[in-house]
Amino acid sequence: MDRPPLPRREFVRRSATALGALSASSIPVGAQGLHERGAPTKMAPSGATPAPYTGVYEGARLNRVAFPMGGIGAGMICLEGTGALSQVSIRNSPDVFNAPCAFAAIAVKGATPLARVLEGQVPGWKLFGMRDAATGVPGSSYGLPRYERASFATRFPFATVSLTDDAMPLTVRITGWSPFVPGDPDNSSLPVAALEYEFTNSSGAAVEAVFSFNTKNFLPLENGDRHAVRAAANGFALWTAGKADEPWKEAWFSATTSDAGALVNHAWFRGGWWDPLTMAWKDVASASAIARPPIASGDPSPGATLFVPLALAPGAKRTVVVQLAWYSPRTRLRRGTDPGQAPSAGATDGASLPSYQPWYAGRFSSIDALNAYWASNYADLRARSDRFATAFYDTTLPPEVVDAVAANLAILKSPTILRQVDGRMWAWEGCEDAVGCCSGTCTHVWNYAQAVAHLFPSLERTLRETEFGPSQDERGHQAFRTALPIRPQVHDFHAASDGQLGGIMKVYRDWRISGDTAWLRRMWPAVKASLDYCIETWDPAHKGWCEEPHHNTYDIEFWGPDGMITSFYLGALQAAV
Repeated sequence: MDRPPLPRREFVRRSATALGALSASSIPVGAQGLHERGAPTKMAPSGATPAPYTGVYEGARLNRVAFPMGGIGAGMICLEGTGALSQVSIRNSPDVFNAPCAFAAIAVKGATPLARVLEGQVPGWKLFGMRDAATGVPGSSYGLPRYERASFATRFPFATVSLTDDAMPLTVRITGWSPFVPGDPDNSSLPVAALEYEFTNSSGAAVEAVFSFNTKNFLPLENGDRHAVRAAANGFALWTAGKADEPWKEAWFSATTSDAGALVNHAWFRGGWWDPLTMAWKDVASASAIARPPIASGDPSPGATLFVPLALAPGAKRTVVVQLAWYSPRTRLRRGTDPGQAPSAGATDGASLPSYQPWYAGRFSSIDALNAYWASNYADLRARSDRFATAFYDTTLPPEVVDAVAANLAILKSPTILRQVDGRMWAWEGCEDAVGCCSGTCTHVWNYAQAVAHLFPSLERTLRETEFGPSQDERGHQAFRTALPIRPQVHDFHAASDGQLGGIMKVYRDWRISGDTAWLRRMWPAVKASLDYCIETWDPAHKGWCEEPHHNTYDIEFWGPDGMITSFYLGALQAAV
Protein backbone atom coordinates (compact mmCIF):
# COMPACT_ATOMS: atom_id res chain seq x y z
CA MET A 1 0.00 0.00 0.00
CA ASP A 2 1.29 3.48 -0.85
CA ARG A 3 2.40 5.59 2.07
CA PRO A 4 1.11 9.16 2.39
CA PRO A 5 3.38 11.71 0.65
CA LEU A 6 6.26 13.06 2.71
CA PRO A 7 6.29 16.77 3.47
CA ARG A 8 8.12 18.55 0.66
CA ARG A 9 11.18 19.64 2.67
CA GLU A 10 11.77 16.17 4.14
CA PHE A 11 11.14 14.53 0.78
CA VAL A 12 13.72 16.73 -0.98
CA ARG A 13 16.28 16.09 1.79
CA ARG A 14 15.89 12.29 1.69
CA SER A 15 16.00 12.15 -2.12
CA ALA A 16 19.16 14.23 -2.24
CA THR A 17 20.79 12.03 0.42
CA ALA A 18 19.94 8.94 -1.63
CA LEU A 19 21.49 10.51 -4.71
CA GLY A 20 24.70 11.20 -2.80
CA ALA A 21 24.94 7.56 -1.76
CA LEU A 22 24.25 6.42 -5.31
CA SER A 23 26.93 8.68 -6.73
CA ALA A 24 29.54 7.39 -4.29
CA SER A 25 28.98 3.74 -5.15
CA SER A 26 28.09 3.75 -8.83
CA ILE A 27 31.57 3.44 -10.42
CA PRO A 28 32.07 -0.20 -11.46
CA VAL A 29 35.21 -1.84 -10.14
CA GLY A 30 36.03 -2.95 -13.65
CA ALA A 31 36.04 0.62 -14.88
CA GLN A 32 38.34 1.67 -12.03
CA GLY A 33 40.69 -1.17 -12.87
CA LEU A 34 40.83 -0.22 -16.52
CA HIS A 35 41.62 3.35 -15.58
CA GLU A 36 44.38 2.30 -13.20
CA ARG A 37 45.98 -0.05 -15.72
CA GLY A 38 45.69 2.47 -18.55
CA ALA A 39 43.13 1.23 -21.04
CA PRO A 40 44.02 1.55 -24.74
CA THR A 41 42.81 4.77 -26.36
CA LYS A 42 41.43 2.99 -29.46
CA MET A 43 39.22 -0.04 -29.85
CA ALA A 44 38.82 -1.91 -33.14
CA PRO A 45 36.80 -4.94 -34.20
CA SER A 46 38.65 -8.23 -34.05
CA GLY A 47 41.07 -8.48 -36.97
CA ALA A 48 40.65 -4.80 -37.93
CA THR A 49 43.43 -2.22 -37.85
CA PRO A 50 42.30 1.22 -36.70
CA ALA A 51 43.13 4.04 -39.08
CA PRO A 52 46.12 5.99 -37.82
CA TYR A 53 45.25 9.33 -36.31
CA THR A 54 46.93 12.31 -37.90
CA GLY A 55 46.74 16.01 -37.16
CA VAL A 56 47.60 16.81 -40.80
CA TYR A 57 45.08 16.17 -43.60
CA GLU A 58 46.25 15.58 -47.16
CA GLY A 59 44.98 14.13 -50.42
CA ALA A 60 41.46 12.73 -50.30
CA ARG A 61 41.21 13.66 -46.61
CA LEU A 62 40.96 17.31 -47.63
CA ASN A 63 37.78 16.82 -49.61
CA ARG A 64 35.26 17.47 -46.85
CA VAL A 65 37.20 19.70 -44.46
CA ALA A 66 35.46 23.01 -43.70
CA PHE A 67 36.73 25.07 -40.75
CA PRO A 68 34.25 27.68 -39.42
CA MET A 69 35.48 31.22 -38.85
CA GLY A 70 33.27 33.90 -37.35
CA GLY A 71 31.82 35.09 -34.06
CA ILE A 72 29.41 33.54 -31.57
CA GLY A 73 25.98 34.26 -33.04
CA ALA A 74 27.51 36.28 -35.88
CA GLY A 75 27.55 33.82 -38.79
CA MET A 76 30.50 32.10 -40.41
CA ILE A 77 32.78 31.66 -43.39
CA CYS A 78 34.50 28.29 -43.74
CA LEU A 79 38.12 27.73 -44.75
CA GLU A 80 38.23 24.45 -46.60
CA GLY A 81 41.09 21.96 -46.47
CA THR A 82 42.28 23.18 -49.86
CA GLY A 83 42.21 26.86 -48.84
CA ALA A 84 38.91 27.66 -50.57
CA LEU A 85 36.20 29.73 -48.91
CA SER A 86 32.76 28.16 -48.66
CA GLN A 87 29.57 27.80 -46.60
CA VAL A 88 29.38 31.58 -46.43
CA SER A 89 26.57 32.12 -43.91
CA ILE A 90 26.65 35.80 -43.06
CA ARG A 91 22.97 36.77 -43.19
CA ASN A 92 21.85 35.43 -39.79
CA SER A 93 21.00 31.98 -41.15
CA PRO A 94 22.84 28.92 -42.45
CA ASP A 95 23.80 28.87 -46.12
CA VAL A 96 25.95 25.75 -46.25
CA PHE A 97 26.01 25.44 -50.05
CA ASN A 98 27.00 29.07 -50.57
CA ALA A 99 30.46 29.00 -52.16
CA PRO A 100 30.73 32.39 -53.88
CA CYS A 101 33.43 33.29 -56.36
CA ALA A 102 35.85 34.67 -53.75
CA PHE A 103 39.51 33.67 -53.90
CA ALA A 104 43.07 34.82 -53.31
CA ALA A 105 45.81 34.49 -55.95
CA ILE A 106 49.51 35.08 -56.49
CA ALA A 107 51.21 36.04 -59.74
CA VAL A 108 55.01 35.89 -60.08
CA LYS A 109 56.48 38.43 -62.47
CA GLY A 110 58.73 37.35 -65.35
CA ALA A 111 58.86 37.05 -69.10
CA THR A 112 55.82 34.81 -68.76
CA PRO A 113 54.11 35.51 -65.41
CA LEU A 114 53.10 32.48 -63.34
CA ALA A 115 49.73 32.79 -61.62
CA ARG A 116 47.92 30.48 -59.24
CA VAL A 117 44.77 30.64 -57.16
CA LEU A 118 45.91 30.18 -53.55
CA GLU A 119 44.12 26.87 -53.13
CA GLY A 120 44.84 23.21 -53.68
CA GLN A 121 43.11 21.24 -56.40
CA VAL A 122 39.31 21.38 -56.57
CA PRO A 123 37.77 18.18 -55.07
CA GLY A 124 36.12 16.02 -57.70
CA TRP A 125 32.75 16.04 -55.96
CA LYS A 126 32.45 19.75 -56.66
CA LEU A 127 32.92 19.24 -60.38
CA PHE A 128 30.51 16.34 -60.92
CA GLY A 129 27.13 15.76 -59.37
CA MET A 130 26.66 19.21 -57.84
CA ARG A 131 23.99 21.67 -58.91
CA ASP A 132 24.99 23.38 -62.21
CA ALA A 133 27.90 20.95 -62.70
CA ALA A 134 26.53 19.89 -66.10
CA THR A 135 27.19 23.41 -67.41
CA GLY A 136 30.60 23.77 -65.79
CA VAL A 137 29.48 25.43 -62.54
CA PRO A 138 29.17 28.87 -64.15
CA GLY A 139 30.26 31.78 -62.00
CA SER A 140 32.83 29.75 -60.07
CA SER A 141 36.62 29.99 -60.25
CA TYR A 142 37.09 26.22 -60.67
CA GLY A 143 38.69 26.54 -64.11
CA LEU A 144 41.58 28.72 -62.90
CA PRO A 145 45.02 27.18 -62.14
CA ARG A 146 45.75 26.17 -58.56
CA TYR A 147 48.66 24.92 -56.48
CA GLU A 148 49.46 21.24 -57.01
CA ARG A 149 49.46 20.12 -53.39
CA ALA A 150 47.75 21.18 -50.18
CA SER A 151 47.67 20.05 -46.56
CA PHE A 152 45.52 21.16 -43.66
CA ALA A 153 46.02 21.26 -39.88
CA THR A 154 44.18 22.91 -36.99
CA ARG A 155 45.02 24.47 -33.68
CA PHE A 156 41.59 25.82 -32.79
CA PRO A 157 40.66 28.63 -33.28
CA PHE A 158 43.39 28.64 -35.94
CA ALA A 159 43.55 26.54 -39.10
CA THR A 160 46.51 26.27 -41.46
CA VAL A 161 46.61 25.35 -45.14
CA SER A 162 50.04 24.73 -46.70
CA LEU A 163 50.48 24.93 -50.49
CA THR A 164 53.35 23.77 -52.71
CA ASP A 165 53.79 23.62 -56.48
CA ASP A 166 56.96 22.56 -58.33
CA ALA A 167 56.45 25.30 -60.91
CA MET A 168 56.12 28.08 -58.33
CA PRO A 169 59.07 29.69 -56.51
CA LEU A 170 56.82 30.62 -53.59
CA THR A 171 55.47 28.19 -51.01
CA VAL A 172 52.40 29.38 -49.14
CA ARG A 173 51.02 28.99 -45.66
CA ILE A 174 47.47 30.26 -45.06
CA THR A 175 46.34 30.80 -41.47
CA GLY A 176 42.63 31.36 -40.99
CA TRP A 177 41.19 32.40 -37.64
CA SER A 178 38.61 34.49 -35.84
CA PRO A 179 38.67 35.81 -32.26
CA PHE A 180 37.96 33.24 -29.55
CA VAL A 181 38.75 34.62 -26.10
CA PRO A 182 37.16 32.73 -23.18
CA GLY A 183 35.70 35.14 -20.65
CA ASP A 184 35.24 37.79 -23.33
CA PRO A 185 32.00 36.96 -25.17
CA ASP A 186 31.73 40.31 -26.92
CA ASN A 187 35.08 40.13 -28.71
CA SER A 188 34.33 36.47 -29.42
CA SER A 189 31.05 37.48 -31.09
CA LEU A 190 32.47 39.75 -33.79
CA PRO A 191 31.33 39.10 -37.39
CA VAL A 192 34.90 38.88 -38.65
CA ALA A 193 37.55 36.45 -39.89
CA ALA A 194 41.19 36.76 -40.88
CA LEU A 195 43.28 35.12 -43.60
CA GLU A 196 47.04 35.44 -43.20
CA TYR A 197 48.97 34.49 -46.36
CA GLU A 198 52.65 33.78 -45.61
CA PHE A 199 54.88 33.51 -48.70
CA THR A 200 58.36 31.98 -48.62
CA ASN A 201 60.76 32.35 -51.52
CA SER A 202 62.07 28.79 -51.88
CA SER A 203 64.11 29.60 -54.99
CA GLY A 204 67.67 30.88 -55.33
CA ALA A 205 66.64 34.14 -57.00
CA ALA A 206 64.78 37.26 -55.98
CA VAL A 207 61.06 37.18 -56.72
CA GLU A 208 58.66 39.98 -57.53
CA ALA A 209 55.00 39.07 -57.31
CA VAL A 210 51.52 40.47 -56.82
CA PHE A 211 49.08 39.07 -54.27
CA SER A 212 45.37 39.60 -54.85
CA PHE A 213 42.10 38.92 -53.07
CA ASN A 214 39.22 38.79 -55.53
CA THR A 215 35.47 38.42 -55.17
CA LYS A 216 32.30 38.89 -57.08
CA ASN A 217 29.57 40.81 -55.30
CA PHE A 218 27.66 37.78 -54.03
CA LEU A 219 25.28 39.71 -51.75
CA PRO A 220 22.25 40.46 -53.99
CA LEU A 221 19.56 37.84 -53.45
CA GLU A 222 17.50 38.54 -56.56
CA ASN A 223 17.90 40.20 -59.91
CA GLY A 224 17.05 43.84 -59.48
CA ASP A 225 18.40 44.20 -55.95
CA ARG A 226 20.47 47.38 -55.77
CA HIS A 227 24.15 46.69 -55.10
CA ALA A 228 27.59 48.27 -55.41
CA VAL A 229 31.26 47.99 -54.57
CA ARG A 230 32.25 50.76 -52.21
CA ALA A 231 35.51 51.96 -50.74
CA ALA A 232 36.69 50.81 -47.31
CA ALA A 233 39.82 51.78 -45.41
CA ASN A 234 42.62 50.05 -47.36
CA GLY A 235 40.19 47.70 -49.04
CA PHE A 236 36.69 47.40 -50.45
CA ALA A 237 33.17 46.71 -49.25
CA LEU A 238 30.49 44.82 -51.15
CA TRP A 239 26.97 46.10 -50.50
CA THR A 240 23.39 45.32 -51.36
CA ALA A 241 20.45 47.46 -50.33
CA GLY A 242 17.38 46.69 -48.30
CA LYS A 243 13.92 47.84 -49.31
CA ALA A 244 11.09 49.46 -47.42
CA ASP A 245 9.23 46.17 -47.35
CA GLU A 246 12.37 43.99 -47.29
CA PRO A 247 14.86 45.71 -44.97
CA TRP A 248 16.44 42.36 -44.13
CA LYS A 249 18.06 42.28 -47.58
CA GLU A 250 20.66 44.88 -46.58
CA ALA A 251 24.12 43.32 -46.24
CA TRP A 252 27.79 44.27 -46.33
CA PHE A 253 30.98 42.27 -46.80
CA SER A 254 34.42 43.84 -46.67
CA ALA A 255 38.02 42.82 -47.31
CA THR A 256 40.75 45.10 -45.98
CA THR A 257 44.45 44.92 -45.19
CA SER A 258 46.95 46.80 -43.07
CA ASP A 259 49.53 46.67 -45.89
CA ALA A 260 50.40 50.24 -46.86
CA GLY A 261 51.19 49.30 -50.46
CA ALA A 262 47.74 47.91 -51.24
CA LEU A 263 45.84 48.96 -54.35
CA VAL A 264 42.13 48.33 -54.96
CA ASN A 265 40.21 47.74 -58.16
CA HIS A 266 36.64 48.62 -57.16
CA ALA A 267 35.37 48.35 -60.73
CA TRP A 268 35.48 44.95 -62.39
CA PHE A 269 34.62 44.88 -66.08
CA ARG A 270 30.85 45.11 -66.62
CA GLY A 271 29.93 42.47 -69.15
CA GLY A 272 27.84 39.38 -69.60
CA TRP A 273 28.39 35.67 -69.09
CA TRP A 274 31.94 35.01 -67.82
CA ASP A 275 33.32 38.40 -68.91
CA PRO A 276 33.79 40.00 -65.46
CA LEU A 277 35.77 37.07 -64.05
CA THR A 278 37.73 36.62 -67.29
CA MET A 279 38.86 40.25 -67.25
CA ALA A 280 39.59 40.20 -63.51
CA TRP A 281 41.77 37.10 -63.98
CA LYS A 282 43.56 38.81 -66.88
CA ASP A 283 44.67 41.52 -64.44
CA VAL A 284 45.75 38.90 -61.91
CA ALA A 285 47.57 36.64 -64.37
CA SER A 286 49.58 39.52 -65.82
CA ALA A 287 50.91 40.36 -62.33
CA SER A 288 49.29 43.77 -62.55
CA ALA A 289 48.33 45.87 -59.55
CA ILE A 290 45.58 48.20 -60.67
CA ALA A 291 43.69 50.88 -58.75
CA ARG A 292 40.23 51.78 -60.02
CA PRO A 293 37.84 53.95 -57.98
CA PRO A 294 34.25 52.92 -57.17
CA ILE A 295 31.72 53.42 -59.94
CA ALA A 296 29.73 56.56 -59.21
CA SER A 297 26.83 55.98 -61.56
CA GLY A 298 25.50 53.60 -64.18
CA ASP A 299 25.62 49.83 -63.92
CA PRO A 300 27.21 48.64 -60.67
CA SER A 301 30.56 46.87 -60.51
CA PRO A 302 30.19 43.08 -60.41
CA GLY A 303 33.20 42.62 -58.11
CA ALA A 304 36.45 43.92 -56.69
CA THR A 305 40.13 43.03 -56.21
CA LEU A 306 42.61 43.96 -53.51
CA PHE A 307 46.25 43.93 -54.78
CA VAL A 308 49.46 43.87 -52.70
CA PRO A 309 52.84 43.94 -54.57
CA LEU A 310 55.58 41.76 -53.05
CA ALA A 311 59.38 41.55 -53.38
CA LEU A 312 61.20 38.64 -51.71
CA ALA A 313 64.89 37.85 -51.61
CA PRO A 314 65.95 34.17 -51.72
CA GLY A 315 64.71 32.48 -48.54
CA ALA A 316 62.75 35.56 -47.46
CA LYS A 317 59.23 35.50 -46.06
CA ARG A 318 56.37 37.98 -46.31
CA THR A 319 52.87 37.83 -44.83
CA VAL A 320 49.81 39.58 -46.21
CA VAL A 321 46.83 39.80 -43.85
CA VAL A 322 43.32 40.05 -45.27
CA GLN A 323 40.72 41.03 -42.68
CA LEU A 324 37.18 40.03 -43.57
CA ALA A 325 34.06 41.47 -41.96
CA TRP A 326 30.33 41.34 -42.60
CA TYR A 327 27.31 43.29 -41.45
CA SER A 328 23.70 42.18 -41.91
CA PRO A 329 21.84 44.26 -39.33
CA ARG A 330 18.23 43.15 -39.94
CA THR A 331 16.36 39.90 -40.41
CA ARG A 332 12.85 38.55 -40.91
CA LEU A 333 13.48 35.79 -38.38
CA ARG A 334 10.79 35.30 -35.74
CA ARG A 335 9.87 32.14 -33.85
CA GLY A 336 7.33 31.33 -31.14
CA THR A 337 3.68 32.07 -30.43
CA ASP A 338 2.76 35.36 -28.81
CA PRO A 339 0.20 35.32 -25.98
CA GLY A 340 -1.11 38.66 -27.22
CA GLN A 341 -0.77 40.86 -30.26
CA ALA A 342 2.60 40.81 -32.06
CA PRO A 343 4.66 44.03 -31.73
CA SER A 344 4.32 46.78 -34.28
CA ALA A 345 6.72 47.07 -37.19
CA GLY A 346 8.34 50.11 -35.59
CA ALA A 347 9.26 48.43 -32.30
CA THR A 348 12.97 48.66 -31.49
CA ASP A 349 13.28 47.88 -27.78
CA GLY A 350 14.99 44.50 -27.52
CA ALA A 351 12.45 41.78 -26.80
CA SER A 352 9.61 43.70 -28.48
CA LEU A 353 11.42 43.78 -31.83
CA PRO A 354 9.27 42.39 -34.63
CA SER A 355 12.16 40.16 -35.68
CA TYR A 356 15.58 39.04 -34.52
CA GLN A 357 18.40 41.56 -34.70
CA PRO A 358 22.01 40.41 -34.17
CA TRP A 359 24.06 41.61 -31.22
CA TYR A 360 26.71 43.24 -33.37
CA ALA A 361 24.13 45.54 -35.00
CA GLY A 362 23.59 47.17 -31.62
CA ARG A 363 27.34 47.38 -30.96
CA PHE A 364 28.43 48.81 -34.34
CA SER A 365 26.56 51.39 -36.37
CA SER A 366 28.06 50.38 -39.72
CA ILE A 367 30.55 48.15 -41.53
CA ASP A 368 33.04 51.04 -41.31
CA ALA A 369 32.78 51.17 -37.51
CA LEU A 370 33.23 47.41 -37.36
CA ASN A 371 36.28 47.54 -39.64
CA ALA A 372 37.87 50.28 -37.57
CA TYR A 373 37.48 48.20 -34.40
CA TRP A 374 38.75 45.05 -36.10
CA ALA A 375 41.84 46.83 -37.43
CA SER A 376 42.76 48.57 -34.18
CA ASN A 377 42.29 45.46 -32.02
CA TYR A 378 43.63 42.85 -34.44
CA ALA A 379 46.99 42.19 -32.77
CA ASP A 380 45.51 42.01 -29.27
CA LEU A 381 42.67 39.68 -30.28
CA ARG A 382 45.08 37.42 -32.12
CA ALA A 383 47.42 37.21 -29.13
CA ARG A 384 44.56 36.46 -26.74
CA SER A 385 43.10 33.82 -29.06
CA ASP A 386 46.53 32.22 -29.39
CA ARG A 387 46.85 32.19 -25.60
CA PHE A 388 43.71 30.06 -25.43
CA ALA A 389 45.03 27.73 -28.14
CA THR A 390 48.32 27.33 -26.28
CA ALA A 391 46.53 26.42 -23.07
CA PHE A 392 44.03 24.14 -24.81
CA TYR A 393 46.67 22.08 -26.62
CA ASP A 394 49.02 21.93 -23.61
CA THR A 395 47.57 18.61 -22.50
CA THR A 396 48.37 14.93 -22.05
CA LEU A 397 44.99 13.88 -23.43
CA PRO A 398 45.18 11.67 -26.53
CA PRO A 399 45.25 13.73 -29.72
CA GLU A 400 42.03 12.06 -30.89
CA VAL A 401 40.24 13.48 -27.83
CA VAL A 402 41.67 16.96 -28.29
CA ASP A 403 40.67 16.96 -31.96
CA ALA A 404 37.13 15.83 -31.09
CA VAL A 405 36.75 18.57 -28.49
CA ALA A 406 38.07 21.22 -30.89
CA ALA A 407 35.72 20.04 -33.63
CA ASN A 408 32.77 20.49 -31.29
CA LEU A 409 33.97 23.90 -30.10
CA ALA A 410 33.77 24.96 -33.73
CA ILE A 411 29.97 24.73 -33.44
CA LEU A 412 30.14 27.99 -31.44
CA LYS A 413 31.29 29.68 -34.65
CA SER A 414 28.50 28.20 -36.75
CA PRO A 415 25.02 29.56 -37.57
CA THR A 416 23.65 27.14 -34.97
CA ILE A 417 24.16 30.00 -32.49
CA LEU A 418 22.44 33.39 -32.52
CA ARG A 419 22.94 36.28 -30.12
CA GLN A 420 20.24 38.91 -30.10
CA VAL A 421 20.79 42.63 -29.89
CA ASP A 422 20.62 42.81 -26.08
CA GLY A 423 23.40 40.21 -25.81
CA ARG A 424 21.35 37.15 -24.84
CA MET A 425 22.21 33.86 -26.50
CA TRP A 426 19.70 31.77 -28.44
CA ALA A 427 20.33 28.68 -30.54
CA TRP A 428 18.99 26.11 -32.93
CA GLU A 429 19.54 22.39 -32.39
CA GLY A 430 21.61 22.40 -35.57
CA CYS A 431 21.68 23.58 -39.16
CA GLU A 432 19.84 22.50 -42.25
CA ASP A 433 21.02 23.66 -45.67
CA ALA A 434 19.58 27.17 -45.51
CA VAL A 435 17.72 27.43 -42.21
CA GLY A 436 18.24 26.51 -38.58
CA CYS A 437 16.80 23.20 -37.43
CA CYS A 438 14.53 22.98 -34.37
CA SER A 439 14.37 26.35 -32.69
CA GLY A 440 14.54 27.81 -29.24
CA THR A 441 17.75 26.70 -27.47
CA CYS A 442 15.76 23.54 -26.77
CA THR A 443 16.42 22.77 -23.11
CA HIS A 444 16.39 19.00 -23.44
CA VAL A 445 18.97 19.21 -26.27
CA TRP A 446 21.20 21.97 -24.90
CA ASN A 447 21.20 20.20 -21.51
CA TYR A 448 24.31 18.34 -22.61
CA ALA A 449 26.44 21.26 -23.79
CA GLN A 450 29.22 22.24 -21.39
CA ALA A 451 31.59 24.45 -23.39
CA VAL A 452 29.70 27.74 -23.12
CA ALA A 453 29.21 27.37 -19.36
CA HIS A 454 32.93 27.02 -18.76
CA LEU A 455 34.38 29.25 -21.47
CA PHE A 456 31.76 32.02 -21.62
CA PRO A 457 29.87 31.71 -18.31
CA SER A 458 28.20 35.13 -18.49
CA LEU A 459 26.71 34.15 -21.85
CA GLU A 460 25.54 30.81 -20.46
CA ARG A 461 23.78 32.55 -17.58
CA THR A 462 21.62 34.42 -20.10
CA LEU A 463 20.15 31.02 -21.04
CA ARG A 464 19.13 30.42 -17.41
CA GLU A 465 17.67 33.91 -17.16
CA THR A 466 15.57 33.17 -20.23
CA GLU A 467 14.45 29.69 -19.11
CA PHE A 468 13.39 30.88 -15.67
CA GLY A 469 12.20 34.26 -16.94
CA PRO A 470 10.14 34.78 -20.10
CA SER A 471 9.98 31.03 -20.82
CA GLN A 472 8.41 30.17 -17.44
CA ASP A 473 4.85 30.97 -16.40
CA GLU A 474 3.35 31.57 -12.96
CA ARG A 475 2.75 27.83 -12.46
CA GLY A 476 6.44 27.02 -12.92
CA HIS A 477 5.83 25.44 -16.34
CA GLN A 478 8.64 26.10 -18.80
CA ALA A 479 8.30 26.29 -22.56
CA PHE A 480 11.34 24.27 -23.57
CA ARG A 481 11.67 26.17 -26.86
CA THR A 482 12.36 29.87 -26.34
CA ALA A 483 10.75 32.41 -28.63
CA LEU A 484 12.87 34.64 -30.85
CA PRO A 485 13.16 37.54 -30.30
CA ILE A 486 13.29 36.35 -26.69
CA ARG A 487 9.93 37.12 -25.06
CA PRO A 488 7.03 35.47 -23.18
CA GLN A 489 4.98 33.06 -25.23
CA VAL A 490 1.95 30.80 -25.08
CA HIS A 491 2.35 27.77 -22.79
CA ASP A 492 0.34 25.28 -24.80
CA PHE A 493 2.50 22.14 -24.75
CA HIS A 494 4.12 19.73 -22.30
CA ALA A 495 7.08 20.83 -20.24
CA ALA A 496 10.22 18.81 -21.06
CA SER A 497 11.05 16.83 -17.93
CA ASP A 498 14.75 16.39 -18.67
CA GLY A 499 15.13 19.96 -19.93
CA GLN A 500 13.38 21.63 -17.01
CA LEU A 501 15.03 19.46 -14.35
CA GLY A 502 18.39 19.88 -16.06
CA GLY A 503 17.97 23.66 -15.92
CA ILE A 504 17.76 23.50 -12.13
CA MET A 505 21.07 21.65 -12.02
CA LYS A 506 22.57 24.17 -14.42
CA VAL A 507 21.58 27.08 -12.18
CA TYR A 508 23.60 25.42 -9.44
CA ARG A 509 26.50 24.76 -11.81
CA ASP A 510 26.47 28.32 -13.13
CA TRP A 511 26.51 29.69 -9.59
CA ARG A 512 29.47 27.46 -8.69
CA ILE A 513 31.36 28.67 -11.76
CA SER A 514 30.56 32.37 -11.27
CA GLY A 515 30.41 32.65 -7.50
CA ASP A 516 27.69 35.25 -8.06
CA THR A 517 25.42 34.67 -5.08
CA ALA A 518 23.40 37.81 -5.78
CA TRP A 519 22.51 36.30 -9.17
CA LEU A 520 21.51 33.03 -7.52
CA ARG A 521 19.27 34.86 -5.01
CA ARG A 522 17.50 36.60 -7.89
CA MET A 523 17.00 33.30 -9.67
CA TRP A 524 15.90 31.26 -6.64
CA PRO A 525 12.15 32.09 -6.49
CA ALA A 526 11.70 31.00 -10.11
CA VAL A 527 13.89 27.92 -9.57
CA LYS A 528 11.78 26.91 -6.55
CA ALA A 529 8.58 27.40 -8.54
CA SER A 530 10.00 25.26 -11.34
CA LEU A 531 10.96 22.45 -8.96
CA ASP A 532 7.55 22.56 -7.27
CA TYR A 533 5.93 22.21 -10.69
CA CYS A 534 8.15 19.24 -11.55
CA ILE A 535 7.40 17.45 -8.26
CA GLU A 536 3.67 17.94 -8.41
CA THR A 537 3.42 17.12 -12.12
CA TRP A 538 5.63 14.05 -12.35
CA ASP A 539 5.95 12.78 -8.77
CA PRO A 540 2.77 13.91 -6.96
CA ALA A 541 3.00 10.99 -4.51
CA HIS A 542 6.56 12.06 -3.53
CA LYS A 543 7.98 8.61 -4.17
CA GLY A 544 11.35 9.91 -5.34
CA TRP A 545 11.04 9.08 -9.02
CA CYS A 546 9.25 10.50 -12.05
CA GLU A 547 6.17 8.40 -12.59
CA GLU A 548 3.39 10.39 -14.23
CA PRO A 549 3.67 10.92 -18.03
CA HIS A 550 6.71 13.07 -18.69
CA HIS A 551 7.79 14.54 -22.02
CA ASN A 552 11.49 14.23 -22.87
CA THR A 553 14.21 14.57 -25.48
CA TYR A 554 12.89 11.66 -27.54
CA ASP A 555 9.90 13.89 -28.35
CA ILE A 556 7.60 11.42 -26.63
CA GLU A 557 6.15 10.93 -23.14
CA PHE A 558 7.52 8.27 -20.80
CA TRP A 559 4.80 6.57 -18.75
CA GLY A 560 5.87 5.13 -15.44
CA PRO A 561 9.23 5.20 -13.66
CA ASP A 562 12.47 5.23 -15.64
CA GLY A 563 16.09 5.72 -14.70
CA MET A 564 16.87 8.33 -17.32
CA ILE A 565 14.52 11.09 -16.21
CA THR A 566 14.71 10.09 -12.55
CA SER A 567 18.45 10.74 -12.67
CA PHE A 568 17.66 14.30 -13.75
CA TYR A 569 15.05 14.50 -11.01
CA LEU A 570 17.39 13.41 -8.25
CA GLY A 571 20.07 15.75 -9.58
CA ALA A 572 17.65 18.67 -9.51
CA LEU A 573 16.66 17.84 -5.94
CA GLN A 574 20.32 17.69 -4.91
CA ALA A 575 20.98 21.00 -6.64
CA ALA A 576 18.03 22.61 -4.86
CA VAL A 577 19.31 21.45 -1.47
